[in-house]
Amino acid sequence: MKQEKRKINRKKYIAFIIIIVIIIGYALYTIYNLAIKPTSTFIVENGNLASEENLQGYIIRDETVLKGENYKNGMVQIKSEGEKVAKGERIFRYYTKGEEKLVEKIQELDIKIQEAWENESNTLPSDVKLLETQIETKLSELYHINDIQKIKEYKKDLSSYITKKAKIAGESSPAGSYLKNLIEERSKYENELNSGAEYLTASRSGVISYRVDGLEEVLTPSNFASLSKTKLEELKLKTGQIVSTNEECGKVIDNFACYIACVLETEKLEEQEAKVGSKLKIRLSNNQEVEAEIVYMAQESNEENLVVFKLERYVEELINYRKISFDIIWWSVKGLKVPNEAIKQESEDLYYVTRKIVSYTDKIYVKVLKKGENYSIIENYETGKELLEKGVPQEQVKYRKLISLYDEIEL
Repeated sequence: MKQEKRKINRKKYIAFIIIIVIIIGYALYTIYNLAIKPTSTFIVENGNLASEENLQGYIIRDETVLKGENYKNGMVQIKSEGEKVAKGERIFRYYTKGEEKLVEKIQELDIKIQEAWENESNTLPSDVKLLETQIETKLSELYHINDIQKIKEYKKDLSSYITKKAKIAGESSPAGSYLKNLIEERSKYENELNSGAEYLTASRSGVISYRVDGLEEVLTPSNFASLSKTKLEELKLKTGQIVSTNEECGKVIDNFACYIACVLETEKLEEQEAKVGSKLKIRLSNNQEVEAEIVYMAQESNEENLVVFKLERYVEELINYRKISFDIIWWSVKGLKVPNEAIKQESEDLYYVTRKIVSYTDKIYVKVLKKGENYSIIENYETGKELLEKGVPQEQVKYRKLISLYDEIEL
């Protein structure tokens, strides 16, 4: 009896060990599968695939530099940086010789004229009353303005009102009076100031800029053939560096188009089938995406090409720079995104995915719009005719299924 009990206990013990081994083995197998193949299905989702490349490029613009004879005197900006101008408009002027003293004398005379006017007459012409009201209004509004351009405009208006008021006062004063003499003296200084001023006007319409760096005739769209990788590198420009304001001259820029010159690998250009006339997108440093067109290509070597892109938007945002960092977006596709391993190939140009619903599966033919490194963008065939032309049997086409967002597909 004791021996039989021992045999039974031994059998139970062996059975227990076997069960434990089986459980551990199954657990290890499951863990292995989860580690190597975490899941055998994938949920279809919306996604985006793109081919992008980061580059450094040189800004090329159609620019006309304006510089007068008295550039050493210093300049007064009439139009502000980035302001649009029409052909013939005054943009800036140079200081005249002794201008500072002339301005001081005119300001002193304005005060004396105001005091003399108040002493000589208590009856103000309606024109003067209107001008004084306008002056008071402008002064009141000026306290609440922070925009530099508007402040300049207000100062210009105030100066104009004061000048008009002085002229009216002079015309209404009797000859030989103290006020009349002050007005005449002021006119003399004003004429002296204006006669010696050199004004620069826009030779064309565009955007005014005072960021003149001397490269306007080097980086010009009139002669892309003069550019090369070596010539661009010799400029020794820093990426993203803002061009300094010039105190001697200004320029008018074509605000409808600008260009970016850069060097690209020949292999990449061939891969993307890029050529003159090709259109793509460029992402600027402000994350704005803009359409661009290749307008010039020149082979630098077997490995590299010089390429020039034309932009017709966000031109004014690039005025401050000569060299920038940007992204080329060769292509970008949105749609149903699935892993490449989920797409099976039936024939040369026929692909399908397997949709899983509970205990059964559906074979669904799909178009592969774009294939990336790990994922692809797919879509359904719009008509059964396309599938018939690819050799799919009529019966399968008749009962064909469509892939949808959030479907579960096998890998």
